[in-house]
Amino acid sequence: MIVKMQKLTLFVSANHKDDALNKLKKLGLVHVHNIKPPVSENITSIETELNNIEKSLSIIGIENIEKSDHYIDFNKIESLVGNIISLSTKKDQLNNVLEEEKEKLNWFQTWGSVSMPEIEELRNAGIYIRLYVSDKSYLKRLPEDKMIYIVNEDKYKVYLALVSTEENSTLDLKEEIIPLDNFESVKDKIASTEKEILQINKKINDLSKFRTDILAYQEKIKKKHEFANVKYGMENVEPISYLQGFCPEESADIIKKEADKESWGYVFEEPDDLREVPTLIKNPGWIRIIDPIFKFMGTVPGYQEYDISMWFLIFFSLFFAMLIGDAGYGTLFILLTLLARKKFPSAQSEPFILMYVLSGATVLWGILSGTWFGSEAIAQLPLFRHFVIPGISSFNLSKHRFNDNQNIMMNLCFLIGATHLTVAHLSAAWKNRNSLKALAQIGWVAIVWGLYFLAGLLVLRHEFPAIAKWLMIAGITLAMLFTNPQKNILKGAASSIASLPLDVISGFSDVVSYLRLFAVGYATVVVAYSFNNMAIGSGINSVFSGFIAAFILFLGHGLNILLGAMSIIVHGIRLNMLEFSSHLGMEWSGKEYKPFKE
Repeated sequence: MIVKMQKLTLFVSANHKDDALNKLKKLGLVHVHNIKPPVSENITSIETELNNIEKSLSIIGIENIEKSDHYIDFNKIESLVGNIISLSTKKDQLNNVLEEEKEKLNWFQTWGSVSMPEIEELRNAGIYIRLYVSDKSYLKRLPEDKMIYIVNEDKYKVYLALVSTEENSTLDLKEEIIPLDNFESVKDKIASTEKEILQINKKINDLSKFRTDILAYQEKIKKKHEFANVKYGMENVEPISYLQGFCPEESADIIKKEADKESWGYVFEEPDDLREVPTLIKNPGWIRIIDPIFKFMGTVPGYQEYDISMWFLIFFSLFFAMLIGDAGYGTLFILLTLLARKKFPSAQSEPFILMYVLSGATVLWGILSGTWFGSEAIAQLPLFRHFVIPGISSFNLSKHRFNDNQNIMMNLCFLIGATHLTVAHLSAAWKNRNSLKALAQIGWVAIVWGLYFLAGLLVLRHEFPAIAKWLMIAGITLAMLFTNPQKNILKGAASSIASLPLDVISGFSDVVSYLRLFAVGYATVVVAYSFNNMAIGSGINSVFSGFIAAFILFLGHGLNILLGAMSIIVHGIRLNMLEFSSHLGMEWSGKEYKPFKE
């Protein structure tokens, strides 16, 4: 449920603004909406500090971190952060030097240990040496009147030395620049630079022990930044400063009581721009287990939109079960979740409970469809066979009913899709119950079921019942007349009729898209079945063949589970976030309620 919000304007003394904000922060109830862009040197300074902290954390990394055995004072952390950045800067400089020296070393490895002082000494003796690089084709054009030596060559290039007693003697090539350093000094420079880099790495590694302290300091500075943003985002009309924000309607009395106590002025009113209102969702515990999925996706419904948590949980559990479709995998998920919970006992419980629910639904679907690790032999055991519903059996225990089973599963997918989309339109109708727009949503319910029968006709060759025709006619009429209701009903219909055909076609596509539940679920069974046959189809007659079979089973089922997990994101979440949400009119345009608090 999306909590109803009130817009708050709070007036405080400009001279006691900081004190008022500290007390408001202790309440932790107001999501502040800045009246003006917060600008100040203080904010710029804090943001610079936050950037430095973030940079220092990225430098020390998160691997092989040994926690410090003592607490470092917050006053020293700024210096610590500066030291980490300084060391990193010095390391970058040394790496640049190292790269340059290695380029010189590569030059010497190509040309030999010749050096500029030696070249100069020869020049003083009247012998002039110039170095050139050319492609090998130049060898055919070497001047016969000049003394040219091939110093080195590779697959494509040739390295030449021109020796002459004439100072102006050259080749028609770009001359190679000779390093000023000699070979030995370059090697020494590389060794000393690498040693210095190792020393810096050790210092950075030692400082990484304070990562936890830096993170704690970062949170403190973030709170300081938030405070500054609120303070400088207030409007000032001397001697009064005021801010605006939003709070849950149920918390308004708490704020009023504190305001009266502190002699603050306040005005509570209904929000005028719903796009600015943050979204706070409160649900019973059994529905809140779906919250990790929304956090993973980073989606928040707009304040004026819908909380689909309950429907998402119900249908996502069904989609998860059908896409994975294997009771053996579901049982494995339960065991892995139990182990994870044991390893992380202090972690939030919602993700674990959600996995129990999803895994339990998968086990139930696998029992009803007779699917255990893709093994037909296990499915035919008397204990498991007893629970299998023949019409949805993955292995088609009644072989002569294969086509019937396929049609039943496809029709079931259409039925689930129509039901899912009906929930969306009924929810929209309820929200618009005081408007004629509700009739348009009822019309869409009729259209959806008409499209369900149409899908049965076109895909499954089922008979198109007479009632389906009347559902389509009634639904399209209601949608056309009341999607954009106006005093002139014909004018309203005219504004809707242009997009209605495309919307109906899109609706048909949405209903048919639920076939992915059958297609992907069946593919999961086929892949598992194929790997089982590959591993043990011809039997196991030796230790080696047993080892190979175990390896194939582990690899095959591991890959199948991975593909199943990907299908949950690609298909299971999509059906809720796109098909369902689009029929509900969701844009997911909300921003999370984040109160100003300590």
